[in-house]
Amino acid sequence: MTKIEDLLRGVELAIAGSWDEAHELAQRHEGDTTADWLHAVLHKIEGDAGNARYWYRCCGKLDRVGDEAAAELAAIKESLDG
Repeated sequence: MTKIEDLLRGVELAIAGSWDEAHELAQRHEGDTTADWLHAVLHKIEGDAGNARYWYRCCGKLDRVGDEAAAELAAIKESLDG
């Protein structure tokens, strides 16, 4: 799978509630802005606000901390599809 395919799959898994699998895919591409954004959202979903903020800082999206996870997952998917 390509990075984009992995991350799209990670978004799909997150939407489906498969946190561990989605997390593994995000970690596989650590350092990529989109992967780090997905990673942030996953930690938000998990309820780990401190870790989520760390990943939001890594991807330069600290302004999205308060956004709804579902909306962010849709935005991530859109950025990958575009």
